[in-house]
Amino acid sequence: MRSGDAARETLETTVQVTIGLDGSGESDISTGVAFFDHMLAQIARHGMFDLKVAAEGDLEIDSHHTVEDVGIVLGEAIDNALGDRRGISRMADATVPMDEALAQVAVDLSGRGHSAFEGEFKNSEIGDLESELIPHFVDSLARNAGANVHVRILAGDNDHHCCEAAFKALGRALDAATALDPRRAGQVPSTKGTITE
Repeated sequence: MRSGDAARETLETTVQVTIGLDGSGESDISTGVAFFDHMLAQIARHGMFDLKVAAEGDLEIDSHHTVEDVGIVLGEAIDNALGDRRGISRMADATVPMDEALAQVAVDLSGRGHSAFEGEFKNSEIGDLESELIPHFVDSLARNAGANVHVRILAGDNDHHCCEAAFKALGRALDAATALDPRRAGQVPSTKGTITE
């Protein structure tokens, strides 16, 4: 099984992440932000990743540092699990409905971190998570995983549904992009012969 670990400790947070790319969708997640935990579990379940996240942060201020640092460390863990990225499919996308909501995510594990997020939430918070932190999490993840991640919320009236559809789509797109393609055995999926920043 391809797996990766990463950790980060600052005066604001302590974060540890372990991810198994070839897993069964099991997760053990504790960040102190319940809705964020629920969204991370969607990545694991729909990406078929085995994911452990343990985070403690300065939630008495707000959840910004915790969400940002989990994105950083999860991205690093994914990068570590991918190694030199030989044999992976590299690019994938997924479109996921949830009731009236529809979200699309496209991923390129190019070694270059970049994110784009299209869509707005109607409320400043979804559960106990500040809505503005959702694109910020995606950006932190993308930059540290060495991935292009494009998220588009195409339809929806309910913020919970829109966000959950996006995280499910992120899980499915990451699953397909990290999958090993037997036709690429031993090959780096780039005409440059390497995947670097």
